[in-house]
Amino acid sequence: MAAKRPIFEEVGQAGAAATAPAATGRLAAGRQGARRAVRAWLIALFVLLVALIAVGGATRLTDSGLSITEWRPVLGALPPLSDADWQAEFALYQATPEYQLQNRGMSMAEFQVIYWWEWGHRQLARFIGLVWAVGFLGFAVLRKMPPGWWPRLLLLGVLGGLQGAIGWWMVASGLVGDRVDVAPYRLAIHLGLAFLILGLIAWYVMKLSRPARDLLQARRATIGGAARWGGVLAALVFVQILLGALVAGLDAGRSYIDWPLMQGGWLPPGMWEMAPAWRNLFENPGTVQFSHRVTGYALALVALIAWAFTRGAPARAPRRAFGWVVLAVWLQAGLGIVTVINSAALPLALGHQAAAVLLLVLILRARFLALYPPAQSTIRS
Repeated sequence: MAAKRPIFEEVGQAGAAATAPAATGRLAAGRQGARRAVRAWLIALFVLLVALIAVGGATRLTDSGLSITEWRPVLGALPPLSDADWQAEFALYQATPEYQLQNRGMSMAEFQVIYWWEWGHRQLARFIGLVWAVGFLGFAVLRKMPPGWWPRLLLLGVLGGLQGAIGWWMVASGLVGDRVDVAPYRLAIHLGLAFLILGLIAWYVMKLSRPARDLLQARRATIGGAARWGGVLAALVFVQILLGALVAGLDAGRSYIDWPLMQGGWLPPGMWEMAPAWRNLFENPGTVQFSHRVTGYALALVALIAWAFTRGAPARAPRRAFGWVVLAVWLQAGLGIVTVINSAALPLALGHQAAAVLLLVLILRARFLALYPPAQSTIRS
C-alpha cells in the first residue's frame, strides 16, 4: 500500500505552484521596468546628441570653431565673466592663423558671436556627458541595468569621451601653420563618430522597445534579403555622411553650384590634378563633391532594391519601413540639390544635415524590422 502523503505537504506544494507564475511575472516585470527606464534615458541622450550635431554644424558653417583656443574640459565650462576675461580670450584668438589671415580687424562684438557658438557647442557636449554618467551610475547602483546591457551602455560613455578628445584634436589642427579652418580629415572623423554614437543609441532604443524573448522569436521570421540590403544602405549612408563632412570642410558645397552638370561638364575640371592621385578623393573640392553626388545616386538605387526584397514577404511593417526609407532618400537627394544650387546657404545646409539624421534612423529602423518582424505585422495588406 502506498504511503500517505501529509496533507500540509500537498497544500504547500499546491501553494508554491500557484505562486510561481506570479513570482516569475514580478521578476519579468521588474526587468521590463528597467528596460523602459533605460530606453527613456537613451531617448533623452539621442535628442541631446541630435541637438549637438545641429549646433556643431552651425558652428562649422559660421566659422566659429576656432574661437576658443584652449581645451579645458572642466574649467572651460565657465565663459568669460569680465571685460578682462574677454580681452584675454580675444588676445588668444588674435594669435591664431584664422584671425591673422582671414579675420584681421574683427571687433570684440564680432568675436563674441563666434565665441558663444563654440562655447555653446562644448557646453552641450559636457551636459550630454553628465547625463550619460548620472544615468549609467544610477542604473548600476540601483541594480536596474538590464541583464547583459552594461557593456553596451558603458561603450556609449567611452565613445563619448573619445569624441571629446577628437573634437579638440580637430580644433588644434586649425590653430597652427597657415590654416584658417580645421583639417577636413579630422572634421570627417569627428562627425562620423557622432553619427556612429547616434546610430548605436537608436539601435539600442529599438532593441529595448520589445522584450528580449520576443526578439528571439522574431528572428525566425527574418527577411534576409531586406536585412542584408538594409545593412548596405546603412554603410552607404555612413560613407555619405563622411563625404558630406569633407564637402563642408573644403567648402566644396560652394565650389560647383550647377546640377546635374559641374561647371558645364559631367565631371568637374581638374578632378585628378593633385599628386598622388588618391589625395583628390579627400582634398580636391570638385572630386569630393562629385563623390558625394554619386554616392547619393547609389543610395537612391539601393533603397529601391532593399524595398523590393520586402514585397513578397508576409510582414507588413518592414515593407512600410523601407517605403519610408525610399521616400526619405529621394527627398534628401532633392534637398541636397537645392542646397548646392543655393551655394550651401546656412538654413539649407543645416536642414540637409538634419535630414541625414532622420535618414539614418529610418534605415536602421527598417533593417531592425527586417531582422525582427513584429508578429502582428505578418498579415499581408
